[in-house]
Amino acid sequence: CGCKGIRSCLLCEGPAQAAPPPQGEDNFTYCPATGLAKGNEHSEFAGWAFPFPGVFLMEEFISEDEESEIVELMDQDDWKPSQSGRKKQDYGPKVNFKKQRLKAGSFTGLPSFSKKIVAQMKACSVLGGFLPVEQCNLDYTPERGSAIDPHFDDWWLWGERLVSLNLLSKTVLSMSCDSEDSIQLFSTFSTENGELSPPGSFTQASACKNSSEEGINCILSPRLVPSKEVTVAIHLPQRSLVVLYGDARYKWKHAIYRKHIEHRRICVTFRELSAEFSAGGRHEELGKELLEIAFSFQGRPV
Repeated sequence: CGCKGIRSCLLCEGPAQAAPPPQGEDNFTYCPATGLAKGNEHSEFAGWAFPFPGVFLMEEFISEDEESEIVELMDQDDWKPSQSGRKKQDYGPKVNFKKQRLKAGSFTGLPSFSKKIVAQMKACSVLGGFLPVEQCNLDYTPERGSAIDPHFDDWWLWGERLVSLNLLSKTVLSMSCDSEDSIQLFSTFSTENGELSPPGSFTQASACKNSSEEGINCILSPRLVPSKEVTVAIHLPQRSLVVLYGDARYKWKHAIYRKHIEHRRICVTFRELSAEFSAGGRHEELGKELLEIAFSFQGRPV
């Protein structure tokens, strides 16, 4: 396998199968319709919610036929072993993140089948001006125990928006935060109509009942909880496109846990350049060179 350091998968854990990597239980679930993270029914946060900005999710971004064609073309190229039971295909420049060095290397562009995908992204409101300079295809299977631990994507080279297309099966993107900050929760129900309270309404009326009185209105004060106690599940349907930006990109780590890989799953992730490599940046010329290569759409995995 391709595991290194603390990484492991079912292949290198062996027959004895040492304890798998920690897999936290998500206690909130992201709601795309409202932009809220809502407390899960059987968690201590049931009935509570908070705004979770920086996520854009579009279901059925491509059709079943397009999905089949894309995967068939991917499988014509080799998949290289990667860490945590995954396999990968990289289309991008040669990068040394530790030394912050970058060159084109053997990068010949994004693959031809991605030209249509990139064109379709222009219809997404949050992807105005998005110019992907790198594509990474990752293959997950339950047989290998594929997963990825909570992490931030690099932000020296990669820009704000991380774009991923989820293929072949559904999964869950688990968001966690190591910050010492607290999160302010608000009640999700009011006595008047029982509907979800709007974001920012941090004091809501609720029906209180006790042995002597019923239906007395009371005020639920905002609830403060440490960020470290909160994990948010973002459910990714098959063929959906997800974009992480803002707080979801820079304040919250993202992970895919082993338990959420039930069938083969392919993640196609596109990344844009950071400001340092964009117009007006210190390495603008190198950025232009890389984008010219990327948008030739003649690439093979590096």
